[in-house]
Amino acid sequence: PHFREFYEVRQFSPAATALRETMDLPGQAGIPFGHHLIFKAKNQPLFSLAVEICEDLWVPVPPSSYAAMAGATVIVNPSASNATLGKADYRRQLVSNQSARCLSAYLYSAAGLGESTTDLAWDGHGLIADYGEIKSESERFSNRDQLVFADIDLLRLSQERMRQNTFAHAIQLHSDVLRQYKLVDCVLSKCSHEHLPLSPPPARYPFVPPAGLERNARCEEVFRIQVQGLSQRLRSSGLHTLVIGVSGGLDSTHALLVASAALDALGLPREHLQAYTLPGFATSDASLALSRHLMTALGLQAREIDIRPACLQMLKDIGHPYASGELLFDVTFENVQAGQRASHLFRLANQHHALVVGTSDLSELALGWCTYGVGDHMAHYHVNSGVPKTLIQHLVHWVADEERFGQDTSGILRQVLNADISPELVPVTADTGQPQRTEETIGPYALQDFNLYHLLRFGFSPDRVAFMAWCAWHDPHLGHWPSIPEQDRKKYGIVDIRHWLEVFVKRFFQNSQFKRSCMANGPKVGSGGSLSPRGDWRAPSDSSAHVWLEAVRRIPVQNP
Repeated sequence: PHFREFYEVRQFSPAATALRETMDLPGQAGIPFGHHLIFKAKNQPLFSLAVEICEDLWVPVPPSSYAAMAGATVIVNPSASNATLGKADYRRQLVSNQSARCLSAYLYSAAGLGESTTDLAWDGHGLIADYGEIKSESERFSNRDQLVFADIDLLRLSQERMRQNTFAHAIQLHSDVLRQYKLVDCVLSKCSHEHLPLSPPPARYPFVPPAGLERNARCEEVFRIQVQGLSQRLRSSGLHTLVIGVSGGLDSTHALLVASAALDALGLPREHLQAYTLPGFATSDASLALSRHLMTALGLQAREIDIRPACLQMLKDIGHPYASGELLFDVTFENVQAGQRASHLFRLANQHHALVVGTSDLSELALGWCTYGVGDHMAHYHVNSGVPKTLIQHLVHWVADEERFGQDTSGILRQVLNADISPELVPVTADTGQPQRTEETIGPYALQDFNLYHLLRFGFSPDRVAFMAWCAWHDPHLGHWPSIPEQDRKKYGIVDIRHWLEVFVKRFFQNSQFKRSCMANGPKVGSGGSLSPRGDWRAPSDSSAHVWLEAVRRIPVQNP
């Protein structure tokens, strides 16, 4: 730069004007020299380093853009950047955006302690970004030396470059420039530690935005995406009425909020939302009361249909032992209830020229935790199909805290959040003495959503995901967010992680794809992906989980 306070051309010349490609220093000859160099580590094939300097980052096409296309996975920038008002925020944006655009890591270090302050001040701003995320940052204006560090996920960067065909297209378009780059072999010294957790640890809740104002803004955006999806489906269908089943649980509660907001957005009265609670053999008094109170608080008529007579008739028709008095609570007993609920809702939709709003979420679809066909698997439109359970918890928190539907509704939503997650299909009996809990069967949603994100979004192997989960969850004090339910403020050792990851792999890769191959329409919400066979996830319904289970078996069977 050669404007305002910058006079770099007094001391420097552009590297593109260099006459030779090597230089000599005392004791060293033939040192590569130039601006088209990439340093590739022999002992870490995914590590390729390129350098740009200071103002390079601020121009329309930074040299790092070409370097990344030429193979560099890590970009470094030694910079003599002074401090001015608002400049640090702009730096963060530049570094973050460039690392995202280049599918690379970006390390930036500005001048600081010891520089002359005749006319300028220096903040020593250091940044490490990995694929758009600021991983580590120095303290600005510090009076001491600093070293900031962070683990860079080179495998993720490499896989993203393979996955995003537009990155390859850009390489083809600029191949004439990229041919000028030269690889320089080097060797990296290895860390001496045998067990070194990732720093910073992976986010425990990768689907959930960070705490603070950003989370509120993201929650609102997710909510509006869901509302927009349902509103457009109503417009295109020509229908003006919605039908939904309300259980008093998280998913149906959130779907009910979205449906209410969609009618509001279309200027339709909420009388057009026909909400039903459909109690079965195991519906608790608490859930029934919550569903009734919630519908009333939203200004809806609290409609109710007892499905037990219809279920009992079906059990009798098919000769199920329960109809004869035997307490057999098998999968047939459970699915008869789920099926009757769906059947009632679809026939009510026929009767009232309405659209059935589905409530199943992304986590349930991943684990196959839904009754196929005429059950909670199917609807005319699934508003939650792109939203995992952990995010739904935060969305309901957000709606309650914002009082989007009034104080009375917010109070009921907090009761829903404090309730156990249960399908309530099996009654409490003398055999168990405990109500049915979903997470005892399919695992903690906190862990399973972690597994889902890294397997779905990045295609990581299970043993790698297990290591990441251990880094995130082995210390109970990591990622301790006040709004996370108390039961999730815990630690998970590698034994628990391995067990529930095996459950996930079996259910996701082998047992459940046939349900996802014909799932209902619903909006994709986040970059974590969706499971729609028409979008992010296309897989055979009869695939084998063998490869993934082999990777699970490589995970240690005891805690380190």
